[in-house]
Amino acid sequence: MLGLVRGMVVWGNGEGVSNKKITYMFPLHAADMSGSQGKKSSYQDAAIELGKELVSRNIDLVYGGGSVGLMGLVSQAVHDGGRHVTGVIPKTLMPREITGETVGEVKAVADMHQRKAEMARRSDAFIALPGGYGTLEELLEVITWAQLGIHDKPVGLLNVDGYYNSLLSFIDKAVEEGFISPNARHIILSAPTAKELMKKLEDYFPRHERVASKLNWEMEQLGYSKYEISR
Repeated sequence: MLGLVRGMVVWGNGEGVSNKKITYMFPLHAADMSGSQGKKSSYQDAAIELGKELVSRNIDLVYGGGSVGLMGLVSQAVHDGGRHVTGVIPKTLMPREITGETVGEVKAVADMHQRKAEMARRSDAFIALPGGYGTLEELLEVITWAQLGIHDKPVGLLNVDGYYNSLLSFIDKAVEEGFISPNARHIILSAPTAKELMKKLEDYFPRHERVASKLNWEMEQLGYSKYEISR
């Protein structure tokens, strides 16, 4: 999961995307990460394009750490463009996930739960590139948080070559059958190119039901008394 970081916009209040941070949905296990560039070169090209697009908009990057796969391509492109890159990695996974040279700042955390919370806290928007189980787990969690009103940050799918078409069809079917509300469907943005997706993220306005609007999470186990994921 890519995270757009502060220096960008305060989402949902009418401000633009420039000068913020973005979060990249990442595979959760080293096995997913090590060979995660995909079989088609279009996935790799899209990752590099996204990194360059973030740089052109003065957006920093928060992601799951490491230097391989699509995440490595995005982080390298953002770093080469002079923007700040932060990789958030559980201490137990650092030897397995950081292969080769990792660019930018590395923040070690205690576990996977803290990793996700820290990435969400630091980010102002979320982008998922093509990925596997870990990417989907992260993606659905931040979508659920938006549905509950825990945050107003946009969630985007970089739908390279229609990779996410089946997922989007499933979600549309769930709306049709009454399992997902139309407002909740609005949370998920998608586009085939980085430029188009960033424009949608800029124009996003939340429509959730605010079940837990602007919730301050008590997360003493993470070392925070008031851990605010919302803006």
